[in-house]
Amino acid sequence: MPSIFSKIVAGDIPAYKVAESNDFLAFLDISPLTEGHLLVIPKMEVDYLFDLDDETYAGLQLFAKIVAIGLKKAIPCERIGVVVMGLEVPHAHIHLIPMNEANDINFTNPKLKFTAEQFEATLEKIKEALREEREEE
Repeated sequence: MPSIFSKIVAGDIPAYKVAESNDFLAFLDISPLTEGHLLVIPKMEVDYLFDLDDETYAGLQLFAKIVAIGLKKAIPCERIGVVVMGLEVPHAHIHLIPMNEANDINFTNPKLKFTAEQFEATLEKIKEALREEREEE
């Protein structure tokens, strides 16, 4: 049975897609710890991050780096936290979380609730920062 992330890739479930390539996808977490909390996934369904072949693993990390640079420009923060837990969805994924202190990436914290309009506004800020980043290259 396909994971929820594979259903997002297929377009069967909507998502706030921040960036996409042929092989990878970044989208807003709908139960975020902070504004701008993203998930970065390979489109290929593989349960465990370290089961990815080397090329896909390296590509995922590079894609996440590009997204993280844009995310930091869009959402004021000290750092972008990177977390790999992999227990909640059987599909390799990386959490990118804007943070100002270590507790911002504590998964026992209450999840934030945003309206669709708030998610859309955050999405547009990040997409704009990514566009600007590409133009600077």
